[in-house]
Amino acid sequence: MTRKGLARRAWGAGRLGVSLMVLGSVLVCAPALSEATLRPGGIVTTLTPRVTAPVVPGTNCPAFPSNNVWNTPITSLPVDVHSAAWLATMSSASTYLHPDYGPSGDPRAPYGIPWTVVRRRTTFTHVTFLYASQSNRRPYPLTASTPIEGGSDRHAVMVDPYRSASSAPCTLFETYDTAYHASGRSTAGSGATWDLRSNALRPAGFTSADAAGLAILPGLVNYDEVAAHAMDHAIRFTADCTQASYLWPARHEAGQHDPSCPPMGARFRLNASFTLPTSQCSAFCQTVLTTMKTYGLILADNGSNWYFQGTADRRWTYAEVDQLKAIPADQFVVVDESCLMIDPNSGQAFQPGSTTYKSRCASATGA
Repeated sequence: MTRKGLARRAWGAGRLGVSLMVLGSVLVCAPALSEATLRPGGIVTTLTPRVTAPVVPGTNCPAFPSNNVWNTPITSLPVDVHSAAWLATMSSASTYLHPDYGPSGDPRAPYGIPWTVVRRRTTFTHVTFLYASQSNRRPYPLTASTPIEGGSDRHAVMVDPYRSASSAPCTLFETYDTAYHASGRSTAGSGATWDLRSNALRPAGFTSADAAGLAILPGLVNYDEVAAHAMDHAIRFTADCTQASYLWPARHEAGQHDPSCPPMGARFRLNASFTLPTSQCSAFCQTVLTTMKTYGLILADNGSNWYFQGTADRRWTYAEVDQLKAIPADQFVVVDESCLMIDPNSGQAFQPGSTTYKSRCASATGA
């Protein structure tokens, strides 16, 4: 079923004029995580080896294990044979990347995807789903104070660090087209949950709060990571035309029968040779560039071409966001990450430096 290839997925990732509720919480990395090295002038050059996974602030929860595909470097992966065709369909020759987050003109409602850490003793509620057969039908920690994204998508993203009657500690809850109503009358288009300590994926063919069947929160650009020059995970982004198929780790498609369009789950890498001078790209900007070169972008939803998502945070400035609009899309390639897959039902990935990685990825054809 391609449910969101219909009305939902014509929304356009820009979401212009969106008014957002926000707590200002963002993902951060534990002190022992990989961090960028800054040369004089603020240019980010390398990433040191990671020893643990990114950590959700205010909790002891990882943003998936460190060996998850979201958290795996892709610098040495081969270029996919479809790269040129897919880039052409995405108008890469004439398009620059667009950060889909930042100031909105209203300090209380910045652009981006808001999220919250669930408090202890929060009352969970019943949610009725439009796409119930592909949703996790269980109680959700959705309350009147839960921030819900404005616009048509109306995502609600909640991390519960505690064990509840129906979920394990460190459960991520995400809903799409969310409407909170008291007395168990809340509704959503779809809902998905993840154990953030696990590499388990959604069932094959299942959607989530995005069209690719992936988690949203672990793929967002967030202020604290960028400010610490330590963002070591792939970034989610959108494309206007997507194929009626999906690649691991995606689990769902919402596209059309056009092989020139990229499939959900396709991974894109910024060319290592691309640079922006520090006069045009501050340390914040350089950190994002390094992340795009090291971990890349994952196609996760339909929307405007080359829009990449971040958390809603009052601390973003216009300068920090606008500098990222100088990244040309034609400086990316699509990589073949199939050699990273250990199990099609798991997000666990072979890691660079391992014997298996060297043997599998060195011989990958990009098919």
